[in-house]
Amino acid sequence: MAVIAPQSPSTILPRVAVRAGREVTRLATARIVRVIVRRVLLAIPVIIGVTFITFCLLNLLPGDAAQSLLGLNATPSAVHALEIKLHLNEPFFTRYWHWISQAAQGNFGDSLASGQSVSSIIAQRLPVSLELIGLAFVMSIGCAVPVAVLAARKPRSIVDRLSLAVSMVGLSTPNFIFAFALILIFAVKLKVFPALNYTPISHGLGANLRTMVLPAASIAFGLFCSYTRILRGDIVERMVGEDYILAAQAKGLTPTRVLFRHALRNSLFGLLTLVAINLGTLIGSTVIIEQIFALPGIGSELFQAIDNRDIPIVFGIVTMLALIVVVANLITDLLYSVLDPRVRYGRRVS
Repeated sequence: MAVIAPQSPSTILPRVAVRAGREVTRLATARIVRVIVRRVLLAIPVIIGVTFITFCLLNLLPGDAAQSLLGLNATPSAVHALEIKLHLNEPFFTRYWHWISQAAQGNFGDSLASGQSVSSIIAQRLPVSLELIGLAFVMSIGCAVPVAVLAARKPRSIVDRLSLAVSMVGLSTPNFIFAFALILIFAVKLKVFPALNYTPISHGLGANLRTMVLPAASIAFGLFCSYTRILRGDIVERMVGEDYILAAQAKGLTPTRVLFRHALRNSLFGLLTLVAINLGTLIGSTVIIEQIFALPGIGSELFQAIDNRDIPIVFGIVTMLALIVVVANLITDLLYSVLDPRVRYGRRVS
């Protein structure tokens, strides 16, 4: 009878570690997949609700869309014929169902004013607004993080008090006022950046950035002030009241390492949440800023469509913006799992 030799601990332990690592990875992947699926399912009623509320508000506006398109001198028969052609004479829910069923197939219809496809209009305008918002986020976060860290490192210092004063001014000043101030200083007086004449990226990245600096800075300044105060307060609170900070200090870590490796990393959760929330609220800012700087973005197109009662364009833009907000919230949830293993692995592993 053969005798099986016992395995040494040095042989068994690596196998157990590999299996445990695979199980942890499997659980983390499954949790991330569940988060994605849950967010996608929640996006469906959100988008339906947003489009339905928008549809209701547009129907409450005074005036007639067909009359606006044909002009005041149009005959009643011509107005009625256009209403039939555009389904404007149909009941409320019939028109909404007609639009939502077409939108589910990727067809947002055509513009009532120009006859151009709504999808092509969004494809032309959306990159400009995304570039504007992206630059605003990069400028605001890139400035807010180092300023907040410097202010939190020595509370009530000159840097802290100066950042507080600047933040109070920025939070109490509308972004269009700051935009006019930037135009007066950098475009009229110093002539460093142009105030108008948008240059697309296809004509050169440098020329494009020169036309986007002032609009992006107009939006970024308010975000910078908000991010700085929230991040600074969160870092200070963690530095004086968290047990893991005291443990890191007891191990002999330098204050700089404790600040960056422990306090700042955990404080980024609040900043990520605020960034995700700001993405939806920035749409109103882009409408005003794009009007001031004459940018051919989605905000200015939305403003014109509402003014002209161009319902297909309004619905298409609102739906696209709702999708962007949903995707941004999904990315935020995934970033949570990267920053915090407890979120990544869930309760089962913890």
